Amino acid sequence: MPWGTYFAVLSSVLSVGLALGMSMPLVSLRLEAWGYGNFAIGIMSAMPAVGVLLGARVSSRLAARFGTSRAMQICLWAGAVSIGLLALWPSYALWVMLRLVIGSVLTIVFVLGESWINQLVVEQWRGRLVALYGCCYALSQLAGPLLLGGIGTEQDHGFWLATGLLLVSPLLLLGRGGAPITEAVTVTLADLWVFCRRLPVIAYAIALFAGFEALILSLLPVYCLQQGYDPRIALYMVSAVVLGDAVLQLPIGALADRLPRRGLFLGCAGLLAISSVSIPVAIHHPIIWLLWVLFGASAGGLFTLSLVFIGERYRHDELVRANAHVAQLWGVGCLIGPLIAGAGNQWLTGHALPLMMAAGAAGLVLIASRQPALATVGEARDS
Repeated sequence: MPWGTYFAVLSSVLSVGLALGMSMPLVSLRLEAWGYGNFAIGIMSAMPAVGVLLGARVSSRLAARFGTSRAMQICLWAGAVSIGLLALWPSYALWVMLRLVIGSVLTIVFVLGESWINQLVVEQWRGRLVALYGCCYALSQLAGPLLLGGIGTEQDHGFWLATGLLLVSPLLLLGRGGAPITEAVTVTLADLWVFCRRLPVIAYAIALFAGFEALILSLLPVYCLQQGYDPRIALYMVSAVVLGDAVLQLPIGALADRLPRRGLFLGCAGLLAISSVSIPVAIHHPIIWLLWVLFGASAGGLFTLSLVFIGERYRHDELVRANAHVAQLWGVGCLIGPLIAGAGNQWLTGHALPLMMAAGAAGLVLIASRQPALATVGEARDS
């Protein structure tokens, strides 16, 4: 097990989580201060999702041309430039285009980084090492809002700190080996449809978690502000959700190496539904802090287990393409989630965000409860 390479790849991906954890809430809070409504903020939040679809389409081709390591370095530096431009030109129209670019290039980092990690780990440690990746990534996002709350949202320090991280992190990948070998193919939506038919439960779970992550980083701060909390407490609530995402990933990963993964998957889906529907009732009660933690933990567990299921099935080019499909599903979830929640929050109910997540999780429980669908997920491990 090449531990040095594992932690180098892990650290480079974590820099992306930290950069997004600072820049995404800052963009939403800045737009809210400028007087933009929930739907306009939702459109801005959805733009990286379009970029995700573009990045996933070309990730395999880019890795085949430049190599996995060099492709990740190029995309990290491109992300640094794009976030820096957010600070230099505060314009809604320009920010829409920059968020599109950020979504595209950083998606390629995720696709290649997750593939590289899943390629490196040994099977008996897969659950724990993939969970460690999920835990550390969630902690990087947790640190983002915390840093932003500490340095303040009035100036552009959050943008510049994120830019600096993405400029430095590519250096960690110099001289690293063991990356997946890929072919120069374009991942299409037709290929995604085949993937979804093969692994329907996993496809649903990934899209649901993508919507969850887009919402907590962009619309959750606004939701908390509208419930009467000041900006600092709103950011701390976002951090509580991400903390929940982080703290239980390692226990879930350890259990995934010892217990049936289907039961863990269903448990996470059910807990996400229960915690989501409880948020509007408890939003002004101290128990809300526990609910935020459970909300994040259950959603993060779904994504960790999804990556474990994928990693046990695929290697090299197939693994990269499978993670490209993960990114495509991520784009779909990030695109639909903020738009529905933003529109629902503005025109239907102020609690559209948690209620939408509750409905999505309940749907996942219904689908995953069907034995044929779960067999599609777990057949590789059980064979």
